[in-house]
Amino acid sequence: MAEELLSGLNPAQRRAVEAIDGPVLVLAGPGSGKTRVLTHRIAHMIRTVGVDPYRILAVTFTNKASREMRERLDILVGPNDARALTAGTFHSLCARFLRREIVHLGRGRDFTIYDSDDQERLMRRVLRELNLDEKQNPPRAMLGRISSAKNELVSPDDFARLSHTYAAEITARCYAHYQQLLHESNALDFDDLLVEMVHIFAQFPEVLEKYQKRYEYLLVDEYQDTNKVQYTLVQNLAGARRNLFAVGDEDQSVYGFRGADIRNILRFEQDYPDAQVIMLEQNYRSTQAILDAAQAVIAGGGKKKHLKKLWTQNGAGLQVSLHEGYDQSEEAKFVVDEIARLVASGDYRYRDCAVMYRINAQSRALEEALIPRGVPYQIVGGPRFYERKEIKDVLAYLHLAYNPYDRLRLGRVLNWPGRGIGERSESELQRWAIELGVPPFQALRELEDLPSPFSARAKNALLSFLAIIDELIVAQSKLPLTELIDMILGRLEVRETLVREYGAEEGDDRWRNVQELRNVATEYSGLPIEAQLPTCLEEIALVAEVDKMDGKADAMTCITLHQAKGLEYPVVFLVGLEEGLLPHSRSSDDPEKVEEERRLLYVGMTRARQRLYLCHAFRRLSFGRVNISTRTRFLADIPAALLKQTKKRAPTTASSQTNNMFTGRGGYGGAPPRGPTATKDLPPRPVAPAEVSFFIGQPVCHATFGEGVVMGSRLVDGDEEVMVSFADKQRKLLASFARLEKL
Repeated sequence: MAEELLSGLNPAQRRAVEAIDGPVLVLAGPGSGKTRVLTHRIAHMIRTVGVDPYRILAVTFTNKASREMRERLDILVGPNDARALTAGTFHSLCARFLRREIVHLGRGRDFTIYDSDDQERLMRRVLRELNLDEKQNPPRAMLGRISSAKNELVSPDDFARLSHTYAAEITARCYAHYQQLLHESNALDFDDLLVEMVHIFAQFPEVLEKYQKRYEYLLVDEYQDTNKVQYTLVQNLAGARRNLFAVGDEDQSVYGFRGADIRNILRFEQDYPDAQVIMLEQNYRSTQAILDAAQAVIAGGGKKKHLKKLWTQNGAGLQVSLHEGYDQSEEAKFVVDEIARLVASGDYRYRDCAVMYRINAQSRALEEALIPRGVPYQIVGGPRFYERKEIKDVLAYLHLAYNPYDRLRLGRVLNWPGRGIGERSESELQRWAIELGVPPFQALRELEDLPSPFSARAKNALLSFLAIIDELIVAQSKLPLTELIDMILGRLEVRETLVREYGAEEGDDRWRNVQELRNVATEYSGLPIEAQLPTCLEEIALVAEVDKMDGKADAMTCITLHQAKGLEYPVVFLVGLEEGLLPHSRSSDDPEKVEEERRLLYVGMTRARQRLYLCHAFRRLSFGRVNISTRTRFLADIPAALLKQTKKRAPTTASSQTNNMFTGRGGYGGAPPRGPTATKDLPPRPVAPAEVSFFIGQPVCHATFGEGVVMGSRLVDGDEEVMVSFADKQRKLLASFARLEKL
């Protein structure tokens, strides 16, 4: 059995598996079989060395990794021994330990674990009880700051003592009250699971000793991604025995924004001077051509503490392709054309291909190139571009500018950005509109003239919203689409709202998504003003209605570089390799963050098994401006001999047409062929009908407003909008709602 467990391992893997006692650091390059090493080492300890599985603790970073480990061990050592060992994530293990030990802190074992929604609701209560404005102190952003403090083992008292600004003092007050309310409810949030376990180990040495005696052997995966509280737990559990087996790769440390500290893996040999250091350098995933290019990038970061030389028996493989697109649309078109070519060749399926990017906003151009070609795809780890909340919110205002009777969109943004219109007021508006027999928008217009069920405060908030929509209705017929969007973004203070709601970092990412929507609008600038908005909304609707792909379907993958860590594909495209995107603009002034961005590119490159494409654009539309791009500094570290370069330095046919004349589509003199979507003709948008139900001068009667005379009529999205002059004022009513009686 012993030889069977070791026979399939290379020499470095075998040394790692057989290194049982004392501290061991395994530096596992990408694709080097670290999961195999972890499982075979545990099996070797149990089957060959005779270690009781009850004495083994294995820490993974995801529940998925923990399940995979157990499944492999079921085969290697049998289900009984596999179940006897302890394995899980830091959070799941600490939750299990706390069920036994939290009584030492004077708390009940029946504690509740609050998820993110629970935490946000609790923080809203904190803000109310401290009389703090939720708009100025968004709950999610506040929770993010508190989480960062907990990950650094900074208590509420410590935070208060270290606070030297007004904002920090506010956070300190919220942190203290938040913890007080958690304690009163006998609840813990996710961070508390780890922090409270550290507190117990520190305050009750006998508890720590119990765990140290039980777990004689400790294995920790992804050691480079540990933060301070996790590092402290590991040091405590390893204890005097020091049988710590840490697996990681400093070159793949990319989660600094979550609190991960690369110094934890770099100082392993300081913590344990007698540690064995074993490097796994044989790669089982990629070709040598891909590895050489990736290693050139990572080596460009300067002197490494542990320099790995990845090699493979997979053969030299194809040269890495470097493509320069004219703009983001041509870049996306190149990717889609190349995927279609590879699939047509019969050598690959769609599921073999992945496109990776730095930020979610980059997926928009890809989606719009994929859809008209009929290429099946899935976006991993986030909604499709037009399904993202901030995009749907801004689009809702555009829809209302064009058709204010759209009750779905009106309900969506009635209180976004927050204007004090609660769920009760919204429900009351819907009820009152039904009572009047009009759509909610028309009910808003009746607020000043009819008795209503709203308080003065709610009425003013609703009238403020109405004023915004009325402004947009007037503007949409006069302003180009880009200016209309600018008006919405400014009038609603969208950027400030996103930062308040989500914090600076996430708010900035969401703002970039909104700017990408504005970039879409520029592609309609050649149309008559009256056609720009309806044509844009029509084409976006076609994108938004595409069904989500089945996870088991033959579909290519669109994914961020961070989400791609741990995955692999036969064919990988990395797009947007430009300064400002990779390295991200937020990192450009910080050398340590720049190096993390370098490692992120390395992670992306090493996801590829057979073909790797590195793509950047000559120019890119960003924040409404076309900028000449500078390709990422990291590409300069790859020797030219390792790359096969291509470029597209002229506008594509479609993008050329966008700025010239548009031909035959719809009733507006044609729509702009918006990049790749030009390959499909769209049906014309309905125009005014030849006949209408109501005619000018026709006397009518409404149940609430009394008798009136029709002043005009037109078709609006399949319904008839009737302008009626009543005794007090003129009103626009939808025939399907108004139930007008013809006199």
